[in-house]
Amino acid sequence: MMQDDTLRLSVIQMTPGAEKGANIAQARGLIDAAVAADRPGLVSLPEVWSCLGGDRAAKTEAAEVLPAAGSGETGGDAYEFLRETARRHRIHVHGGSIGEQGGDRLYNTTLVFDPDGREIARYRKIHLFDITTPDGQGYRESATYGAGDAVVTCRIGGLTVGLSICYDMRFPELYLALHRAGADLIMVPAAFTLQTGKDHWDVLLRARAIETQCWIAAAACVGPHRDGRGETRFTYGNSLIADPWGSIVARVSDGPGFATARIDPARGAKVRRDMPVLEHRKLA
Repeated sequence: MMQDDTLRLSVIQMTPGAEKGANIAQARGLIDAAVAADRPGLVSLPEVWSCLGGDRAAKTEAAEVLPAAGSGETGGDAYEFLRETARRHRIHVHGGSIGEQGGDRLYNTTLVFDPDGREIARYRKIHLFDITTPDGQGYRESATYGAGDAVVTCRIGGLTVGLSICYDMRFPELYLALHRAGADLIMVPAAFTLQTGKDHWDVLLRARAIETQCWIAAAACVGPHRDGRGETRFTYGNSLIADPWGSIVARVSDGPGFATARIDPARGAKVRRDMPVLEHRKLA
């Protein structure tokens, strides 16, 4: 699994729908396959993998009240699946994101568990996806979800890991803040639309890697799902891992699957030493 400060990381690509039980079963099968094939020390799931599509009522029903961090209390089905997966495989689990109950709002929330099943990080998505794509489809994440306001990192082995979610990737100031917080690796779970993904996905993720000189890991949803009005929408997939030079070192092909790479913090340290652009910044 881990050797020195290096870490084997698998990004999991899913085609989820609005049925949480089926999504958990799909996630379990893909994680089990990745662990058997590649022996990662960390696996990462996509954004909103536990419930993608459906109307607000479906999202609300699938969302979970999260236990108080560090309490050890029992959570909902998705929460307990993530915790038990970490324990069963003795790995770190980055839970992509799930819906979190937050009073009159939901939150798009990342959870990270250590090999003992302890929650070690929780991040609420800061930037909400309120746009119209080139094909005219509208998205208004803020109609259902509230926004987070905290920059979050955690330690996994010898790495500091920064947390972000999908649309966050269009806001480089967050990634610079994560770098300043010591991040070696930044997670970007996503349910990126097909329309924007084909033009922007690789470009944005490689740019975030290049400018922060961090590893980037982006587990994504792929394929069709039904929205609240019964319309079919498509996510782009192409889950990938990029190194601190911006080179893509692992990618998932079309459809559900996984890809694995060895994350070496020495690679980032060398890039930063040879090209110290962050030391040269003149503006905040």
